[in-house]
Amino acid sequence: MIPVRGYANRRVAVLGLGRSGLATARALSAGGALPVCWDDSEDRREAAAAQGCMIADLTRPREWEGIDALIVSPGIPHLYPAPHPVVALAQAQGAVVDNDVGLFFRSFASQDWANFDVPARVVCITGSNGKSTTTALLHHILRECGLPTQMGGNIGRGVLDLDPGQEGEVTVLELSSYQTELARALAPDIAVFLNLSPDHLDRHGGMGGYFAAKRRLFAEGGPERAVIGVDEPEGRFLAAQFREEADTGEPVIRISVKEKLDKQGWSVFARKGFLAEWRKGRQVASIDLRGMATLPGAHNHQNACAAYAVCRSLGLAPARIEAAMRSYPGLAHRCKLVGERGGVRFVNDSKATNADAAEKALLAFERVRWIAGGKPKEGGIAPLAPLFGRVAKAYLIGEAAEQFAATLGETPHEVSGTLEVALKAAAAEAEPGDVVLLSPACASFDQFASFEARGDAFEAAVRSLLGI
Repeated sequence: MIPVRGYANRRVAVLGLGRSGLATARALSAGGALPVCWDDSEDRREAAAAQGCMIADLTRPREWEGIDALIVSPGIPHLYPAPHPVVALAQAQGAVVDNDVGLFFRSFASQDWANFDVPARVVCITGSNGKSTTTALLHHILRECGLPTQMGGNIGRGVLDLDPGQEGEVTVLELSSYQTELARALAPDIAVFLNLSPDHLDRHGGMGGYFAAKRRLFAEGGPERAVIGVDEPEGRFLAAQFREEADTGEPVIRISVKEKLDKQGWSVFARKGFLAEWRKGRQVASIDLRGMATLPGAHNHQNACAAYAVCRSLGLAPARIEAAMRSYPGLAHRCKLVGERGGVRFVNDSKATNADAAEKALLAFERVRWIAGGKPKEGGIAPLAPLFGRVAKAYLIGEAAEQFAATLGETPHEVSGTLEVALKAAAAEAEPGDVVLLSPACASFDQFASFEARGDAFEAAVRSLLGI
């Protein structure tokens, strides 16, 4: 745990008592603050009270006497589509509004840091898709190469549940736009921007607000190194804005899976299954990604480029990075190979909760038995129409089944209803070379508590089917 500094003997409000909020309350207490907690859910309030949290109805103005700050959990709106009533009340009362990421950067450094021969460093990764895979891959490479490292944020442990930084340690954080938008302090040593596609637009007032939230990691954070994906206009804008030297590219490393970046500057790109590093107009290293079964498809090659670029910034040699990549086990629920029978592979991509994420999985495989559906998001799967030729047949589940069936049109499909029915039908009809792919392009909440629960159910059913 990282004790929060700066609020000793002061009352601090905490809104939201999920994983992030509870960790925040504990970290505030460890730093000598007096956390006052609230959640709209009665069950969460009762659970937090049982753990010793002080509960107060922060929707009532009288509870705000002596409260200096409000710490908001990521899932709670603070601006669009409308501020949560507690956030609005905090602003009216003159309280500082922050989140756990802001507290992390305020409190992570300790007095011992002045004595470190090798400083502790923080790498922050953001983007619309691939954040979790890139974070997990980078953490794996660092660990395999013998560097002390820990991982958290939107994956693994909450930022305040991490340990104080040690000498030479690299802390890798996955940060969402919700987290970067509100944090009052951002100070990564290395910041990574992967890509941008429409998502969470109601929370940011449109694409401009969404991009602005992610841009804060660079504009406010002032990283020593910026690794930036340049396959969208926003990434190209960001790279141009923060690049200071045309010849070296400093402090920006551009990454791409769509174009050959062999001109000026420092770049890492992947084409036809090969990752290449270029500096000052010449190639300095190359890695063959084609045999890495846990990193299939262009989207994972982009993740590999980003992780590689960070590792090179930290001084690791290409050969060591490549060896560590080859032992990467894959991220749970993200294009994870569960099993294989008779030339048919079964892949869990339950984390694909929108069409853009599902697109990455469809592009990774040539012939797909596609299990899709759940609680639909705006736009459905219409943007995926150019990829329907890869779909041997779709097996549709959940609330979105009828809507997706209409979109698929002449593409072979059936309304299966449940995940179990869909898997049995897909497995029975699959031919050698097919991939039975769970990539729902939907939220899970119609039939499952989370995308993790959905993916676990799929894997359990596959193991039962295959007898493994």
